[in-house]
Amino acid sequence: MSIAYDSRTQAFHLKNARVSYIFRLAGGKYPIHVYWGRRVRNITDELIERRTAWTDETFSLNEASLDYLPQECPTFAVDMREGMIHLVHENGTSALLPEYVSHEVVDGKPSLGELPGARGEGAQTLLLRLRDAVSGVVIELCYTVYEDVDVIARSARIVNGGKTPVTVEKALSACVDFDGSDMNLTTLNGAWARERHLYTRPLVPGHQGTASVRGASSVQTSPFMMLTGRDTTETAGDAFGFALCYSGNFEASVYVDQHAVARAQIGIHPFNFSWRLAPGEAFQTPEAYLAYSAGGIGGMSRQFHTLIHRHITTGKYARAARPILINNWEATYFNFDEAKLLDLARAAVRADIDLLVLDDGWFGHRDRDNSSLGDWVDDTRKLPDGLAGLSEKIHALGLKFGLWVEPEMVSPDSDLYRAHPDWCIHAPGYPRVEMRNQLVLDLSRAEVRDHVVGMITDALRRGHVDYVKWDMNRFITMWGSAALPAGRQKELGHRYILGVYDMMRRITQAFPDVLFESCAGGGGRFDLGMLCFMPQTWCSDDTDAWMRCKIQHATSLVFPPSAMGAHVSAVPNHQTGRSTPLSTRAAVAMSGTYGYELDLTKLPDEEIEAIRAFNAKVRAVQPLLLYGTYHRLRSAFEGNDAAWMSVSEDRREAVVTHVYGQAVPNTKDGLLRLTGLDPDLTYRDAQTGKTYGGDELMYYGLRLKAPWGDYMSQQWHLVAEA
Repeated sequence: MSIAYDSRTQAFHLKNARVSYIFRLAGGKYPIHVYWGRRVRNITDELIERRTAWTDETFSLNEASLDYLPQECPTFAVDMREGMIHLVHENGTSALLPEYVSHEVVDGKPSLGELPGARGEGAQTLLLRLRDAVSGVVIELCYTVYEDVDVIARSARIVNGGKTPVTVEKALSACVDFDGSDMNLTTLNGAWARERHLYTRPLVPGHQGTASVRGASSVQTSPFMMLTGRDTTETAGDAFGFALCYSGNFEASVYVDQHAVARAQIGIHPFNFSWRLAPGEAFQTPEAYLAYSAGGIGGMSRQFHTLIHRHITTGKYARAARPILINNWEATYFNFDEAKLLDLARAAVRADIDLLVLDDGWFGHRDRDNSSLGDWVDDTRKLPDGLAGLSEKIHALGLKFGLWVEPEMVSPDSDLYRAHPDWCIHAPGYPRVEMRNQLVLDLSRAEVRDHVVGMITDALRRGHVDYVKWDMNRFITMWGSAALPAGRQKELGHRYILGVYDMMRRITQAFPDVLFESCAGGGGRFDLGMLCFMPQTWCSDDTDAWMRCKIQHATSLVFPPSAMGAHVSAVPNHQTGRSTPLSTRAAVAMSGTYGYELDLTKLPDEEIEAIRAFNAKVRAVQPLLLYGTYHRLRSAFEGNDAAWMSVSEDRREAVVTHVYGQAVPNTKDGLLRLTGLDPDLTYRDAQTGKTYGGDELMYYGLRLKAPWGDYMSQQWHLVAEA
């Protein structure tokens, strides 16, 4: 790993053993992109000249130059394409022409201040400083390269070094101008209960991409995009991934210009955003991660997985086994009392489950979703001995105890709202538009955050809680803060997210032994920012096994199984009405943080025994399933089946899962080719005792039985013989 500067060519070369990222200074002033891809040994003149048809002596600043050049930090000056940074000066003009001033290389990675980000162990960082001579504004571009993962971390810091205020109106985190545009763009889009579905299309002239302006990364889209060669597959070809470590409004876009150059950018969405900087003040953008693989889409995904495992998730559960839980939500919804919960707990003990989670409805007077958010006090009608008494009884049964909270919201029917009606986000004079009978607290305000942190902390302490599900069930409307002046109202979206991060940081640090899971009406805030505080995220409220084959497949483009909350639920499924075999529901949920969403007290003894067997299997292979090398084998987006596998680092163990969709009559057995194994080893299936050569499994395949019935599954646990 190294970051090198060639003074002759004025080029910077960031590389590790596998990838290179190169840019140089045009005319000694303007950083332009040269190369990103497989590692090259040296920066040659030929490599430089392929993207620049001039020398430093012949370069001049004119309409054609910066509008044509592949810039690392394009601004609204003489570049007429979409820029990365845009600001307005006190006189109302927007010109900005930052030029190179200096650079330095540091070990590790500088802090991002209030923003979360990847850690810097085993990394080096280039800090490139640019300055606009007229305004004094300084832009510091930050590039981090890692030894152990093929990811470049990028961000920008804007400093007002002038004498008058400036207003930042666009501040993206990364920009890459590619050589051409003969590529496909993939984004993850959907809706509630069908989050993160795959959408791939060829690039065309103009603007394309994905974005959210809902106040969160959202169920509709994800802060990620991927560019691939037209012939790239799961296992071969170039794949370039862009992911943002941010949980609020974002934009991930590609603009194809008149020269067929594709400009890829990612960062905070500029819509309804601005940030006023007084002289001496600075604005830090979130961190973007640029992952490259020559080994196809799967190779790119594994770079993100490695980044998350080694540099993003933190705390006790970052690389640990996760407890098998039962959540009472689909078992009882709001209709429960202590007796019902204890019945469910006793059934959980019989089923060999580790943890019971009490979901919504334990506080205030909340019998429906129309009251009490913000009043985090025990409902003694349902829990006569409060959280403390229930927790004591649950723990006495040998179970751990978990709790659902929704700290960011308030119900109009609550003591909190009646006492502080101005504490919600609202636009003066306009209706306070409710969604799910609730409003969003203004977490840009320190006094609001302090109150919420105090209430939630008290609840977790008196409940002796082992697990927390942190939910967020609506997006932001009627944007406005009673605490911000008129000229700073567009700062609310970013200030809100910084407030969320502040609360999460304080609460998770206060309870280091608690397992936290983030949630947002399902998978509405499944992003890298959340994973910096909580090692797992609820993937979707849709627990239907066949739909989860799609959701978890697409989610795995960025996120490993250890980040995906996945549970076995009742049939007919509560979201789709579909019935799938218990074995299939378990097989799909095993490729995530395993648990249950059903009423165990209503299951026959044979299903309880089956659940005990599934739980034993999960415990035996969970480290491999959560932290092994993950390979997608078949996609439910492309056909009537899905398959995936996890392989140990030494390639001596693997778990393979295959799921059919609807049964098709008169079909013969098929074959499933595996990947990632050692062709020279012999593997034994732990269940059947059959042995296979690694070469046989990868080049010929496993035999798939033609299904008898819909949504059948097969699973193999392969262990290398000594």
